[in-house]
Amino acid sequence: MIQPQTYLNVADNSGAQKLMCIRIIGASNRCYAHIGDVIVDVIKEVIPNTPLERSEVIRAVIVRTCKELKRKNGTIIRYDDNAAVVIDQEGNPKGTRVFGAIPRELGQLNFTKIVSLAPEVL
Repeated sequence: MIQPQTYLNVADNSGAQKLMCIRIIGASNRCYAHIGDVIVDVIKEVIPNTPLERSEVIRAVIVRTCKELKRKNGTIIRYDDNAAVVIDQEGNPKGTRVFGAIPRELGQLNFTKIVSLAPEVL
């Protein structure tokens, strides 16, 4: 569960390293975001010589959370970190690579480009 002020790792090569959630896209009074939700973030750490800058406001989709994800068949998936992929206004990733495992639920939420870039889909 991601809420405002939560720090996230970046799971792509867009240039950002750490993000902080400042808003959850959706209903106006939504408190928590889960895997597959789009959030508004501010960049806290960035790799030098990249197009993204520190304190830039961007959008990202959550791909991993420490809070477990329960599936219909009873399996539970839990990750070691909270991570997101930086996206543009159309929902396409800004980076060209995605690092780490991501859940297959992202493909059902029209993030098929992120699923195709990922090395492992759980």
